[in-house]
Amino acid sequence: MKWNQSDTAGWRQYQQKLQRKTRRRLLHKRLPLLLAVAGTAFALTLFLFFAGARVYSYWRAPRPVTPPVQSPPKPSAPIISQQDLTAFLTAAAGDLNQLSDQYAVNRNGAAYTVRTSLDTDLQKYILRLLGRARTLQSAVLVLNPHDGRVLAMASRDAQGSTGNLCLKANYPAASLFKIVSAAAVLEAAGYYPDKPVSFKGGKHTLYKYQLKPSGGKYTSRTKFRNAFASSNNAVFGKLGIFDLGHNVLADYADKFLFNRHIAYDLPVAVSKIEIPTDDFGLAEIASGFNKKTLISPLHAVLLATVPVNGGNMPAPWLVDTILDKTGTVLYHVGRKILASPVSNKTAAQLKALMNDVVRYGTARKFYRRLRRKKQFTRFSLGAKTGTINDSRDNFKYDWITAYALPPRGGDAICVGVLGVHGKILGIRSAEIARAVISYYFAHKKS
Repeated sequence: MKWNQSDTAGWRQYQQKLQRKTRRRLLHKRLPLLLAVAGTAFALTLFLFFAGARVYSYWRAPRPVTPPVQSPPKPSAPIISQQDLTAFLTAAAGDLNQLSDQYAVNRNGAAYTVRTSLDTDLQKYILRLLGRARTLQSAVLVLNPHDGRVLAMASRDAQGSTGNLCLKANYPAASLFKIVSAAAVLEAAGYYPDKPVSFKGGKHTLYKYQLKPSGGKYTSRTKFRNAFASSNNAVFGKLGIFDLGHNVLADYADKFLFNRHIAYDLPVAVSKIEIPTDDFGLAEIASGFNKKTLISPLHAVLLATVPVNGGNMPAPWLVDTILDKTGTVLYHVGRKILASPVSNKTAAQLKALMNDVVRYGTARKFYRRLRRKKQFTRFSLGAKTGTINDSRDNFKYDWITAYALPPRGGDAICVGVLGVHGKILGIRSAEIARAVISYYFAHKKS
């Protein structure tokens, strides 16, 4: 059988026609599904379009601002100033000797916790000392010379009168004022510790013949540091007349806070001084050989802070913090410098002079036992003593202001002690100061 070309072409056309019919049948079957998909897509597109328009319009439309809900205001905590501290301290204890390092106070219906700088054990030890001192009156104040915190403040009156004697300025300063005179002559008159000086007569008297210019057969010569250590009235009397004068003495008395208010947590009486213009009056003031220059034990101990604190006198403080019942701090001490009477150089010279008082001066015999203790061999110990009778010679006022500095720069202390003796001479102030220093460093809490 013969196969020709025309049959082939017809067969191909026939196959193509069958394929077209098959595609049309499939399209007819799928058309409803395709239309449904297309409709759904179109509807979704319309929905998204209109929904987006509404969201856009919502965010662009202005809306009223709702004010935030405010809680009712809390009452502000009372601010306690230094002027308020006296009430807190006296509310805690009518007798200030009984203050402790922490106690509770109720004032105006509110409860407070008061924390102080007191070393309670040291305070109790000092009160026991004063109880057997056999003095008519006595007072001891201990503080840190670098930050001014008061570690102990105790006093005793044999007559039982109230009020802490540390804050009263009823007592002649005596030779404690030689610290001020020495500072003035070192800084304003160009003196130095080893400068030669001369005097006539005894060291502890002050007569007009002793105040004449140096010279003559009975003139004694010494060094300025020896005159300070032995509390030589004749030398300091001449310094007041020939080297200082009224204006310089008045200036340095002011720098050391005489006739000025001393800021403290309790009221402190003002230390009084009157600088005369006559020669003998100047000699009396400069040497401390007068009964009108008055000082408080608190002020006395502040004099000893200047040499060991680089010429600065820190503001003393007793209250560290006051808290309410929730623990909120309502008061916290602000440490500051009360005065800067002298330069750093002058302070170092004063420190050397006060060291000599302990080494071979008026406090030597009282400190001998302390200096022999191994613990104190490397301590820097210094002091200035003072003794004078009242105008009727009924009482003897016995002073010391001292410092004790550990060798490695630990907690230093300054100690001021006043003893008022009657017919019976009780324990001397220098002896009490030595005992306080010994006890403090033996029991110091690290």
